[in-house]
Order: sequence, then C-alpha cells, then structure tokens
Amino acid sequence: MQHLRGIRADFDATTITLYQAYAPAVAEPAVAAQRFVPPFSFGRTTWIKPSFAWLMHRSNWARKPGQERVLAVRITRAGWEEALRRAVLTTADPGELARAEVHVQWDPERSLRGAALNHYSIQVGVGRTLIRTFAEEWITGRASRWTWRPGWPRPTGRRRPTGPRRCSR
Repeated sequence: MQHLRGIRADFDATTITLYQAYAPAVAEPAVAAQRFVPPFSFGRTTWIKPSFAWLMHRSNWARKPGQERVLAVRITRAGWEEALRRAVLTTADPGELARAEVHVQWDPERSLRGAALNHYSIQVGVGRTLIRTFAEEWITGRASRWTWRPGWPRPTGRRRPTGPRRCSR
C-alpha cells in the first residue's frame, strides 16, 4: 500500500539525492565546483525536491526559462534530517511560517507524462538563514547535471516512457 504522503528519493545510509532546476549561468559553475558558487543566491530560499518526476514537471521538463538545467544534488542524510526537524508546513500559522528556517509543502506526485498522481511528494524550502549550511556543509560534493535529451518521453510526447534515465555529464 502506498502512503498518501511520502519522501520518494534516491538515498543510501548517509546521503540523499535532491533535485533543483536552474539557469545555465547558475548550474554550470555549480557542477564545475561540485558546490553552489556565485551567481547562486545565498540570500533567498532554495527549494529542494527528492522527486525527480515532480521537479521535471515543475520545470516544464527543463524548458522553463531559468530552469533549463536540472541538478541532482547529493546531501548528507544528517543535513536532510536537520532540515526536516526545523521545518514548518506552509499551511501553518503565518507568524510561525515567517519565523521558520525551513518550509515544507506537499504537492501531487507526477507520472513521467506529467499527470498528477493520487499521492504527494515533499518539497523543502531551505531559508536564507540556513542556505550557507546547506551549500557548504550538507552537499557531499557529488553533483551531477541532468538534462532532458531529445527522444526522451515528455508529458506531451508520442513515445511511451520507459523510466527515468540519467544523462552523461
């Protein structure tokens, strides 16, 4: 039986992979450095998503302006768990939400064709007071650039999806 809400992720005993979409100007230096460097903004909330399918839907399959590069970012499980300990649901009291270092929301999971499914995946917003810790301590230094390749299934594509595939760097 599938749970209504869940953390669907690629993880092991010490790390978890999260996905983020950025403009090439932000993503390419991050991949080269294996960490976030300017022009990445350390002054605003960054949303991390363990669901690859949801992130691909959100970025319009890496076609949305400013989200053309999808990064697979590996962080420590300890960092992930710390973020969740500090998290407040986005539906919380507005005052509590304003003071929170981390925001959590649950959005419908997506199929490879982009259709909303009847269960939810977590999205975690790491706030500006914690962003340096995320970028400098939690990231393990193993980041990969993922992109959408021609011929891969898209939500409006004609080909039948065979599952997510990893691009070469």
